[in-house]
Formats: sequence, C-alpha cells, structure tokens
Amino acid sequence: MSKKKADRLKTRALDFRPASLDDESRTVQLIAATGEGVRREDFEGPFVERLSVTAQAVDLSRVEGMPLLDNHKRQGLEDVLGVVRSARIENGLLIITVQVSERAEPVWRDIKAGIIRNVSIGYSVDRFEDRVDRETGQRVRTVTRFTLVEVSLVPVGADGGAKVRSLQTMPKQKRAPGQAPQQPAPAAIVNRAEINTEIRALGETFDLPADAVNDLIDRSASVDEARAAAIEHMRGRNQSAPRPYAINAVGFDNSDPAHLVTRAGEALFARSNPGHALSEAARPYAYMDTLDLARHCLQLRGIQTTGLARAEVITRALHTTSDFPQIFADTANRELRQAYEAAPATMKSAARQTSARDFRARSRLMLSGAPTLEKVNEHGEFKYGTLAESAESYRIDTFGRIVGITRQAIINDDLGAFTDLAGKFGQAAAEFEAQFLVDLLESNSGAGPVMADDVALFHGNHGNLAETGGALGEAPLSAARLAMRKQTGLDGRPINATPRFLLVPPELETAAEKLLAAIQPTKASDVNPFGGKLDLLVEARLASTKRWYVVADPARLEGLEYAYLQGSEGPQTETRAGFEVDGVEVKVRLDFGAGFTDHRAWYQDPGE
Repeated sequence: MSKKKADRLKTRALDFRPASLDDESRTVQLIAATGEGVRREDFEGPFVERLSVTAQAVDLSRVEGMPLLDNHKRQGLEDVLGVVRSARIENGLLIITVQVSERAEPVWRDIKAGIIRNVSIGYSVDRFEDRVDRETGQRVRTVTRFTLVEVSLVPVGADGGAKVRSLQTMPKQKRAPGQAPQQPAPAAIVNRAEINTEIRALGETFDLPADAVNDLIDRSASVDEARAAAIEHMRGRNQSAPRPYAINAVGFDNSDPAHLVTRAGEALFARSNPGHALSEAARPYAYMDTLDLARHCLQLRGIQTTGLARAEVITRALHTTSDFPQIFADTANRELRQAYEAAPATMKSAARQTSARDFRARSRLMLSGAPTLEKVNEHGEFKYGTLAESAESYRIDTFGRIVGITRQAIINDDLGAFTDLAGKFGQAAAEFEAQFLVDLLESNSGAGPVMADDVALFHGNHGNLAETGGALGEAPLSAARLAMRKQTGLDGRPINATPRFLLVPPELETAAEKLLAAIQPTKASDVNPFGGKLDLLVEARLASTKRWYVVADPARLEGLEYAYLQGSEGPQTETRAGFEVDGVEVKVRLDFGAGFTDHRAWYQDPGE
C-alpha cells in the first residue's frame, strides 16, 4: 500500500574513487545512488531501504549550488568543502558533479590520491511504499519520492554500487590530431590493508570497542561483516540506554521541545487548512497522524513504544509527556487565531489599542495643550506655564472557556471536530470583544458611560450630543462636524477635532453611502461636501436603528480605548491532559478591557 510521509533527513554513504576528476576545474563526477538496499531502523524495527532512482522519484530542484559538506556538518562555513554543480539521472543511476573549493586543497589532494573515497548524500523522504519480502520476512521500504539536500565527504561507505563515475562510462572526448587515445584509469586495488583501514574507520564512526575492532581484523572479516557488527553494536546500545531522536528538516533542529510543539502543531493545523503554506521546518511532520506524533514524543523522552497498542501509545503520550498535549494546544491556538483575526472588528477601527501591566484600574492622564509661548524679555527670563489635567480610568478582566478533544477522537485521528470547535472559539472571542465595545458605547440608555466629571459621555455639557435628533443627512452631519471642530481642551482653547469615521447601524447604511459618495458635480449646488471625507463603519450590533455617531481619528485624539494584558494580546490558550475530559483540555483565556478616556473624539445624534 502506498504511503506518504515526511521523514527525518537521511544520509546514504557511497564509495568514492577519483577516476573522473578534472584537476583544472577541480570537479569530479560520482554515481550518487544505484538503488542498492541500505539497512535502517525505525520505531517498528529494522528494515531495508531502497531508493527508486528515476526522474519521477528524485527531486533535483535544489541541486544547483547545493553544498558539499564535511561529514554532514552544518555548524559553520569551514564545514563547506565545495559545491554541487549538476545532477542527472542516467540508466537508473543518480550522477552528481561536484566542485571542490580551493580552501579545501588538502582534501582535493587526498581525493586525487584515492585516500578520501567515501561520499554520503543527505536526502528527505517524501513518499515511500512498504512491503514484506516473502522469502526473508524482512520489511523492505522503497522510497518512491525523495529530495536531494546535500552531499558530504565521509569516512565510511554503504552503497557499494555508488562511486565516482569511471572514465569508461563517460562520453568520448574529441582529441587533437596525433594525440594518443586516453587510457581508462586502472581499477582501484582492494587489499587487506585497505579493508583494515575501512574497519578501523567503521570502529571510530560507530564507537566500536577496540577489542571488537581488533577481533574483526584478526579474523580477516570483510567490510560488510564489519558494518553488520557496527549496526548490531548500535542497536544493542540503543536498547540498553535509549536515546531521544528528533525528526530534522535541513537546517532546523527539532530536538528542542518548543520547536517540536510549534512545528508539529503547524503540521496538524495544515491538515485541516490545506491552503496553509507549510514552513520548511514543519514539513517533516506533514503526514504524521496522532499515533506517529505520540510515538515520537515518547521516544524523545527515551520511552520505548515497540509492542504497544495504538491506544496505549496515545494514553502514555497524554499522561507522561507535556509535548503531546501542547501540540494540540498549538493547533487549537492557530485555528482560534485564524478565526479570531478573520472576524469583523468594526468598532476597533475607531478605537486605540494599548496594553496593561496588571489587572488594577488603568488611569489615563489627560493633559491640556501646552501653555502659549511668550516672548522672552531682554534679561533672558523664561516664564513658567501650567498644565490642566483630568483622569479617566478602566480595568481589564479575564474571560474564558475550556475546549476539549477526547482520547477516543485522538486515537481515531479525528481532528475535524476539535479544530472546528477551536475556530468557533476564535469567532466567539472576536464577537465578545465587539459586543463589549458596543455595550460600553450604548450603556446608560445610550448616553454612554459616566465620565470622571460625573457627566455621561454624550451630554450637552460635553458639546458632543445633538440638541434635537435628526435623520442622517447633510445638515445634521454638518452640525456634527461643526460641533467637533469647536471642541476645546482642558485649558479652554480649541483643539480642532477632525472627524474621521461615520458609525451607523445597518438600517442607515444605504443613506450613509449616498451621503458619503464622491460625485462629479456639474454645478456648485450639486457638490457633495462629504464625498470621500469620512470612512463609513457599519455595526450590526447597535441596538438603535436611528442613532449615529461621528468619530475622530483615534491616532490623533484620544477617545475609545481597549487593552489586553501585556504580552497576552488577543485570546490565549493553555493545555493539560484532561481530568474532566478523558483526552486533552485546552483553556481559552482573554484578558481584555475597554473604556472612554475622553469625550471630545465622539459625537452622537440620536436620530429621529
């Protein structure tokens, strides 16, 4: 059965012999893959991996400029030995041409001398098929799609059929008249000394005990026998002292639990949002289901999962690791955020956002305009001025709910209901904020909240309430603009408040659009004085079908203000393994508050 699964970055060692190098250009060709099986192991046990080397199977899109590395190291520029110049598929072989840097002259000399012979490719598995060999019972994995990532010089080879391309297989070159035909390079000499060198390199790479290496050499073991002994040694060491592993994308370390949570959470989010462009760091988790993630989280903690049933693996991951529940919290947070940000926020456009350090009442100090400048007398004496002040205050509070995904849903890999619910909570958070602002505006029977001067927000004393309500039209809107222009500061001087928004209920939307429409008049009497002058805001939650408002730009004049707890802007999520819910509980919390800090930026006409 065909599978699609992003896997960790894999490497495959190749036999390297310098039979096709060009000393002038410092390039050499190598046969990078032949499809020969390589023994590997995952959480289900050992298997043989075979690469399908066809044009359809190998993604060579990133070959040009791909690095030639020193033993897969990516810590610094000193690890870059050269660059890949080209790659192609020919007769079932992956052929790569690399150029060695002049900085790596000692490496180039060893390549020419045949001392450095082994090469390893790094690749990520995009698609594979698993089957069981009927004769041997061995699990065989055929990689039907993989992406070449890098090429490295390494001490040990694995794919025996992969090597530097021999001159005999290269296209014939034209030679000058009288020039002797080029002779093929002699075959590499394989003797006991070379085999012993390979065995010692294997021992160093796989940390084989010295007595084991000496025993292999004393009994004239082959390189394949030594390699098998090294693999057995690694397997035994892993079973006696489990070590965590991490699924890594190229250039990204996923061993950090914080990285695991965000990247695996993004991958789960992408499953329910196919339009999401998955980041490179999250791509290794793209096709992992909940069981795969549970196994991975447990193995990162050194907990073996071999032989455990699906339900047992997921139960252990829920209650013995924090990473697994947090992955669902990250997914829920992404769903919630997407729905929250997509929801309309009409009144927020006419308000100023800020943050609060704590939950104490937030006082907003209003300063009057600076005193008038006066001429400095001939003695250079400056006179002191005074600032009038007024304080308005409000506070933020905490609001929230809990959303849960059951253990049964996790085992069934049913994320749809969970993500849908998380999205609805995001919409609910946005709806709550919008209704909070509307309720504040329409409090006190539409007069608005009582300000620090013990007068309602909209009041004749504040000069921001129409004396007699009028239907939305040119004359009432002109009166509203005039009233805002004549507003004075705390010192009694005009502040020239400029209208920016016209806020109306949906019943007045058509009338407002006509009033604000920009037209091309043919005579002076047809000029629309408000055409293109105000931005229209339509709020369906407004209770009155007649009342309308004019609002100044919140960036220039303080009026309505809303705040979140510092560092917790918008809805936040927390998670834990469930107690009330047998699964994962995600708590959605919103620390939010709002208040009017000045009356001068808002004007109300109650309509007729």
